[in-house]
Amino acid sequence: MDEMTCCKKVGAWFTNSKSFLLILSLQFGSAGMYVITMDALNKGMSHYVFVVYRNVIATIALAPFAFYLERKVRPKMTARIFSEIMALGFVEIILDQCFTFLGMKLTSASFASAVMNSVPSITFVLAIIFRLESMKMKELGCQAKVIGTVVSLGGALLMAMYKGPLINITKSTANHVGQPENNVNDTGDQWVLGACFLLIGCAGFAGFYILQAITLRKYPAEMSLATWVCFVGAIQSSAVTLFMERHSPHSWSLGFDSSLLACAYSGIVTSAIQFYVQGSVIKTTGPVFVTAFNPLRMIIVTALACLLLNEKLYLGSIIGGVVVVTGLYLVVWGKSKEQKRLMPQSPVKETSSLQLPVTVSKNESNNNNKAQLIINSDVEATISSTENQSN
Repeated sequence: MDEMTCCKKVGAWFTNSKSFLLILSLQFGSAGMYVITMDALNKGMSHYVFVVYRNVIATIALAPFAFYLERKVRPKMTARIFSEIMALGFVEIILDQCFTFLGMKLTSASFASAVMNSVPSITFVLAIIFRLESMKMKELGCQAKVIGTVVSLGGALLMAMYKGPLINITKSTANHVGQPENNVNDTGDQWVLGACFLLIGCAGFAGFYILQAITLRKYPAEMSLATWVCFVGAIQSSAVTLFMERHSPHSWSLGFDSSLLACAYSGIVTSAIQFYVQGSVIKTTGPVFVTAFNPLRMIIVTALACLLLNEKLYLGSIIGGVVVVTGLYLVVWGKSKEQKRLMPQSPVKETSSLQLPVTVSKNESNNNNKAQLIINSDVEATISSTENQSN
């Protein structure tokens, strides 16, 4: 009897903790992408080639599910929708992924994961520009979003402009067998250039959120849209790679090493599996719960990168990361306050936002049916590749 009671308690605990455990697994999986990809880039893999293979694998992984699960709800493809998908592929795959991994190659995995936390703040700025977000400065939620945006962007600039002294987490004499020293050229110019590329990647990811919200009004099939963006992005990135790597045709080859693992892992885990798991968690808990755990990924990436990749950690990255995360929480908290104000009598509907970080929803207070922005910063990767992705 006692054993059955114990089993019931354990089963009840797992049921109640399901969302928490899933989101923790999601952050560990996303962090693994940064570390594995950085290892492949350190060993000479072209980040252009990596983006191509990643999106090809993501397309193959997502296409069967999108074809079967959304066969009854998928609208007809039109020239206008396809042109918007082309734009989505450009801002997500070319601007976000290509620049993010280039910036990570010039800095470090831990630095890149920290900077990516500024995506919600940049998304908020673009949402105001495209009139997807209203500004009511007398409300506490709006004030929190504005202050959080300024704080987050200030933290990102601090990380770019100030490195500070080196922080020794592990003994410098402890070299890990088989793990080369991070070959990043961490001079001041390279560090600032890499930070600028990362910010361009963040802007691309934020722009993807905005365009996605617009496209979903005409094409409300989230998984099919993800598959199309991955496919189109793979074609666009192939054209870019053919030009950028025209003198290095050997860069297209993949061996049974970290380069193949990085492509397969990012395409399957951080595009397909993460895409589904995050959607399931958002359905039951809402986007704010998922977003609140994103800084955990930064901590995991920093720890793994220092231990496994021998990356250097600077004081400026730590201080800037804390500032960015503080701004992130202010933006997310402000957005949650506004959502509660708009729908005080019923929970936020997530039917159209099961997989995607920005959705279009209608509510009674939205008489002109403008798109409503719901921020869920998984930079990396909800619809990774459309992540999907950053990176």
